[in-house]
Amino acid sequence: MTYKDTLFFIAKCLTISLEEKNKKEIEEELKAGNIDWESIVKVSTAHLVFPALYCNLKRAVFLHYLPVDLIAHMQHITDLNRKRNTQIIAQAQEINQLLTRHQIPPIFLKGTGNLLENLYEDPAERMVGDIDFIFSPDHYPIAIEVLTQNSYSKVDKTTYDYPHFRHYPRLRKKGNIAAVEIHKEFLVEKYANEFNYALIAKDIQKVKTIHLLSFQNQLALSIIAVQINDDGFQYKNISLRNAYDVFLLSKKTSAKEAFNKFERLKHPLNCFLANCFEVFSKPETLKYHSSLNTNAYLNAFYEQALSNNIRAKRQLKTAKQLFISKRLIILKKSIFNKALRKWLLKRISDAQWRKEKLIQIGIRKA
Repeated sequence: MTYKDTLFFIAKCLTISLEEKNKKEIEEELKAGNIDWESIVKVSTAHLVFPALYCNLKRAVFLHYLPVDLIAHMQHITDLNRKRNTQIIAQAQEINQLLTRHQIPPIFLKGTGNLLENLYEDPAERMVGDIDFIFSPDHYPIAIEVLTQNSYSKVDKTTYDYPHFRHYPRLRKKGNIAAVEIHKEFLVEKYANEFNYALIAKDIQKVKTIHLLSFQNQLALSIIAVQINDDGFQYKNISLRNAYDVFLLSKKTSAKEAFNKFERLKHPLNCFLANCFEVFSKPETLKYHSSLNTNAYLNAFYEQALSNNIRAKRQLKTAKQLFISKRLIILKKSIFNKALRKWLLKRISDAQWRKEKLIQIGIRKA
């Protein structure tokens, strides 16, 4: 199987609980017995959908087509993730109780928010890193104070912190499984005026005592997190973990209409939706707005999926370009921003950081 074959097979498997056509096609492929399971494990693990893959194959009663040792491994990893997510849910509920007592209930985001609202049939499906939540600008500093007074401390014990625009440095409480990110913004400054607290506050959902984004805003944020904040739009790739969230949310709200309120964000988000439509074998709920620009983006995505050589070269080139452009932006801003200037001077004097960045852009080997 090529990388494209593997990627598209995994993606289609993630839809078989809800797409009958895809379920039948996957069973035919499994019966043919031409699946490179080593590649499936490698790619699904890299995309953080290994447990979700197992859960969908199990629900479809397709596990008997898999090698016995692979089933045992998938079950083990999924059980571990279910246990972790159970702890994350408990921690999030504890945080919610604490902050609600101070009249500042958090609005939970991304993976944790999805778990709290039972987006997944099995909570083991989603691999979650941090617990993310957002506050109004007025409540943001209060939330930081409350958590730090309740044994949360910075994860990175540096003597300097980047003056974050979006969120406070990650915090962790001893004995808890996940770190937390306290947000005041969703996006980098370039797009912050289009998707922010003022916009999402208009239609917040409340599930029992938990506050969450509307389904439409959840779908948009699932794409924003990877396409904008993680530079997915520049890399022209796809994150199956985020794409799976988009697929599930598209069953609850119109994906095609989720971006109509945006201007600059509309095109990059629509491009990710187009990728989702293709890799998930064109489900009706993932239809996107077709245009010449979107088609050009899809063509570039397919070129990279089809050729490991093209993909590697473009990824490295994009990484170098982003590294340089972002550093130039920081240098420019530091001229007028004292806090940023102070951070920059400390950062460039950090030998470990310099080493990491040289490895990141391919100038130095790991």
